[in-house]
Amino acid sequence: MIPVVLSGGSGTRLWPMSRTQYPKQFLPLISGKTMLQETVARLGDVKTVNVICNEEHRFLAAEQMRQMNQPCSIFLEPVGRNTAPAIALAALDAVAKGRGTEALLVLAADHVIENEQAFRDAVAVAAPLAESGRFVTFGIVPTCAETGYGYIKRGDNVTDGSYPVAAFVEKPNAATAQDYVASGEYYWNSGMFMFRADRYLEELGKFRPDILSACEAAMQTTAADFDFIRVDTEAFKACPDESVDYAVMEPLSSAGGAGIGDASVVVVPLDAGWSDVGSWSALWDIKQKDEQGNVLTGDVIAHDTRNSLVMSDDRLITTLGVDNLIIVDTKDALMVAHKDKIQDVKAIVAEIKASERTEHFQHREVYRPWGKYDSIDNGERYQVKRITVKPGAKLSVQMHHHRAEHWIVVSGTAKVTINETESFITENQSVYIPITAVHALENPGKVNLELIEVQSGAYLGEDDIVRFEDRYGRVKA
Repeated sequence: MIPVVLSGGSGTRLWPMSRTQYPKQFLPLISGKTMLQETVARLGDVKTVNVICNEEHRFLAAEQMRQMNQPCSIFLEPVGRNTAPAIALAALDAVAKGRGTEALLVLAADHVIENEQAFRDAVAVAAPLAESGRFVTFGIVPTCAETGYGYIKRGDNVTDGSYPVAAFVEKPNAATAQDYVASGEYYWNSGMFMFRADRYLEELGKFRPDILSACEAAMQTTAADFDFIRVDTEAFKACPDESVDYAVMEPLSSAGGAGIGDASVVVVPLDAGWSDVGSWSALWDIKQKDEQGNVLTGDVIAHDTRNSLVMSDDRLITTLGVDNLIIVDTKDALMVAHKDKIQDVKAIVAEIKASERTEHFQHREVYRPWGKYDSIDNGERYQVKRITVKPGAKLSVQMHHHRAEHWIVVSGTAKVTINETESFITENQSVYIPITAVHALENPGKVNLELIEVQSGAYLGEDDIVRFEDRYGRVKA
């Protein structure tokens, strides 16, 4: 079995915690682990995992796998092209490595599964079916008449714990969803699959040869970079945007004749406390609540508050006399919403984006492969950041055309290079970097380096960085 974890998506429905540069799969929303880490952990002891993510998220994915000591290959998508091309990359890689007859277990990085043993049992049922050449989808046993999911209608004959798929059905209205659930013949479409790598490429070639040829071209010039596998950018950009459901699963189930024992597409029922955490209200549903029905996270004081989710990322939140609210506070944005209206958060994100603000794109605190920085203050011609550099990490050798910088070490030791002159700066010491000086910052110690950076100049944008050397592959030849 080859686990393939799809870690794309921007997660706008969980704004303001989830941002374009830091989407929900990289957040610890349910436990101390992030959703990506939870997904990998429930696989048990596996030799390696294929993670497919956006180029911009590569260091987040790599760091979270490093924290788990999990060997992995991380495929980098230069642009998002949906699930069918993403899976094709992993399948082509498996075939190239002589593993084409092995089953791919395709999972989303941002799903919650409370009963992990039930999940493993369903995978055990699916494995021999996939190895025989069938396409397996995992259907969630519905707990309510949900209108936000697509559905899978099963056929009549059950074989080895699976049913033939009679049809994939689009998201229904409320009345239709009630009928689906009452019939007992429908499951939620989880977006989790299992099939052999070579079989997937075979059927993709039949139904969507344009996707297959674009992915083959993209994989012809792959480049290894740390744990990353980079595909050809222009070839992948030319690939159509399509889901695996539309590209392969639906046309194959229509052609296979559901209802017979050897159907090409089968569904394995999964009753395991599953959720795709598609909204803040969905998170409230699955989190443990207090006696008043509240989910309180962070520094929160709640009086006469009921049925609400309140999350503080940094500062104190107090509530008094409220009911059925979602309150989420980050360092640079606060959202207060009625729980019944929380699906409309996408409209808020769209308005932020249209007004050319940045709160939809990234947090005030920004993570980098060497550590992170927090923009704690700014004004005309100045900006102040708190910078954390991990032990042994080094920022790129760089220079700025428009700004000078002043570094004050708060804790740890900094190795600073300015125009080829090296020096060590320790706690309560500082150093000045003039405009156009070629400089580098490194943490040679065993603990985090914390420093305050004061930038001053006519232009303070992050694009005023000219890199000369970089150990993280951010200098183009």
